[in-house]
Amino acid sequence: MELQNFYPRSKLVTKTTQVEKPRFPAFDAHNHLGEDFGGGWDKRPLPELLDLLDQAGVVHYVDLDGGWGEPLLNAHLDHFKQPAPDRFLIFGGVDWSQWPEKEDAFPQWAAGKLRVQKERGAEGLKIWKGLGLHVKDHTGKLVDVDDARLDPIWEAAGELGLPVMIHVADPPAFFDPIDETNERWEELGNHPDWAFTSPPFPPFLHIIDGFAALVARHPSTVFIGAHVGCYAENLAWVGTLLDRCPNFYVDISARIGELGRQPYAARRFFLRYADRILFGSDMGPYPEAYRVIYRFLETDDEYFNYNAAPIPMQGRWYVNGLYLPEDVLEKVYFCNAERILIRQA
Repeated sequence: MELQNFYPRSKLVTKTTQVEKPRFPAFDAHNHLGEDFGGGWDKRPLPELLDLLDQAGVVHYVDLDGGWGEPLLNAHLDHFKQPAPDRFLIFGGVDWSQWPEKEDAFPQWAAGKLRVQKERGAEGLKIWKGLGLHVKDHTGKLVDVDDARLDPIWEAAGELGLPVMIHVADPPAFFDPIDETNERWEELGNHPDWAFTSPPFPPFLHIIDGFAALVARHPSTVFIGAHVGCYAENLAWVGTLLDRCPNFYVDISARIGELGRQPYAARRFFLRYADRILFGSDMGPYPEAYRVIYRFLETDDEYFNYNAAPIPMQGRWYVNGLYLPEDVLEKVYFCNAERILIRQA
């Protein structure tokens, strides 16, 4: 039998808790609505989307697909924000493809574009993992995450009160050799374009250490480290950066699989940094996906699958619930995101 046909069924007898809606209204600080990521909701009727969010108990939804240029941002603002201004927050982006044309003037140009996006209605800046992996300057050189030439962008975000949702690198195993020791071997086999083996890509620690240096160098700018600070496998590292940098926050999007396999450490992390963690899904506006996260955060259920596939996508492990106290749940689900994404604006 091949591994791809192996679907073991656990014989553990454990309880299953159905959590239809979150204990508190949910503020989804990390999700997508565009064609490539969120199912093309910018081409579908808005009432259908709102109905799904109502079913899931999601009262605010951050759309990170406002993109790389003003036409896409304007389209999302018109389709989502204008008819439901209290429901959606749309983030803008940086068009890195313009660097070869703008040459040395690119950072100031990008900072100026950020001001235009803010005036149009953008409420944050999304930085994708291409920075550190693919973005090159006008000379063709790969750009480090903490390249000082980009400081005008981060300074502009701080001056404008725009939080920076930033995703750098990816799971560390994506940077390792794809051999029998790689815990993501099966996943990378299904998605070979997710592999960033070093070389030719920079080492994982080079990217993540540059990220920490960037956050520390701009204390007046709010940074939200996507996917548990971009290093869910090492909560001690993320905690150290949270301790060093009061301007740093994290979301939990798409990392339930990582958090749930270290439930003791994860619970301690949530309790210690309850004021710095944002709820997020990154799975689109679908109630069933949300309910798995609610179950993970709220219950003490043991050893359950964290996604819909027969074999969990991010590894052949199951997760355990964190059974967080109500005061922590309220902060994570709603209060923290409200404070830095709405009140700051």
